[in-house]
Amino acid sequence: MTEPAGNVEYRVAHLRDRLAAEELGELGVRVEVHGQTVVITGTVPSAQCRDILLRTAREELAELAVHSDVVVAENTSPDHAEELP
Repeated sequence: MTEPAGNVEYRVAHLRDRLAAEELGELGVRVEVHGQTVVITGTVPSAQCRDILLRTAREELAELAVHSDVVVAENTSPDHAEELP
């Protein structure tokens, strides 16, 4: 079943509003419509943030094709010294 483009855009805008208003508001995440697919891209600081983001997206975009390229940033300390030439 294909949704009217306006309805998809409305749902994506609502998802963006939720992400901005909730605890994920500071994240650099993009939500875009590409044809009949919604694409979510960006980097989040933790797996927990990614899980919250994807759960919220599933709630808002139920029954739509969603592709996620959300990456968890590696923010641990290095385990060895950097070797410089």
